[in-house]
Amino acid sequence: MSHQHNYKLKTVWKGNTGSGTSNVKKYDRSHTVTVAGKPELNLTTDNPFVGDKSKLNPEDLLVAAIASCHMLSYLYVCAMEGVNITSYEDNATGIMIEKASGGGSFQEVTLNPSFTVSESSMKEKAIALHHQAHEICYIANSVNFEVKCNPVCVAEVE
Repeated sequence: MSHQHNYKLKTVWKGNTGSGTSNVKKYDRSHTVTVAGKPELNLTTDNPFVGDKSKLNPEDLLVAAIASCHMLSYLYVCAMEGVNITSYEDNATGIMIEKASGGGSFQEVTLNPSFTVSESSMKEKAIALHHQAHEICYIANSVNFEVKCNPVCVAEVE
């Protein structure tokens, strides 16, 4: 049985510095995204010439969404399969290619999770469960580019 999830958010741009978007170099790309009852996000463009490097951008959020969803899916399948994960860290990367004509697209996101299991007997299964996590990750299943995963596992007790 399928279940529909609905999401609602508000995006607000207040970057009019006096002349709106009449000049591509004169307006601020900063904006906020809010979801009722949750912390406000302050975002900008990834463009280094007009963006604010101290703020997140939509591209950061896409890579973060994939990494976060995979991690949550992974921890879930591990809990269901009796694999005890005691720590988890991912240094995810994304590659986006810009087109000369404008726009662009992501080519891939690579997850590099490093995690610890409580016992060495769990290592092999813990690594294998990343495939199952990928299969149930909502975000990874919603993108049209490859999501790679290079898991590294260590055990608290060898």
